[in-house]
Amino acid sequence: MSIRPSVYLHSIAPNFQCPSSQGLIDFYQYSSRSWTLFFSHPGDFTPICTTEIGALAALQDEFNARNCKLLGLSTNDVETHRQWLVDIHRITGNQVRFPILCDESRKVSTTYGMIDLLHFDKGGKPIPMRSVYIIDPHKRVRLVQAYPLSTGRNTAELLRCIDSLQTVDAHNGNIMTPVNWIPGDDVVLDPDLDAISQGEKFPHHRSITGYMHLSPL
Repeated sequence: MSIRPSVYLHSIAPNFQCPSSQGLIDFYQYSSRSWTLFFSHPGDFTPICTTEIGALAALQDEFNARNCKLLGLSTNDVETHRQWLVDIHRITGNQVRFPILCDESRKVSTTYGMIDLLHFDKGGKPIPMRSVYIIDPHKRVRLVQAYPLSTGRNTAELLRCIDSLQTVDAHNGNIMTPVNWIPGDDVVLDPDLDAISQGEKFPHHRSITGYMHLSPL
């Protein structure tokens, strides 16, 4: 099995069809004109994955407010997914409303570079790592993250990244977001923005150095 991914930062996310906990998913039809948080987890009925899926389910309305759909993936089958989702609800109290792909063939996870090189299922087949792809409405990959099996993801950081990407887009790429930025904080002006444009577009900006200019929005 080839494990060389064809998906990377700024590439166009390829379409696929794959069974899921909610029936057959065509990725382009599912994502439509929305942002998509596409993520993989190593396996159903595992402790860290249970906490992650439960936490994402609790934030479903937050993702909806950002026009962002959630789409999970593991290599388990449909029935295992459905039984596990019942268990997630029992343990976390959160109902999972987004689909989880059943990538038993590893075709999607291989294409997207989600396969973990060091971990395998009981049958000796590779399993996914904790990958994250944030994909915009034009199907362009805007952010890529990869976590090891032992480290659960931070859902607040996932929302923060979406906020950052959408805020930058709303200002035509003329801004950037600094370390630990959250909505409401000052942004950094693109260093390539000339002084006249800085004054016109961001009249309340202030200069820290010749290459760093901050502004409220």
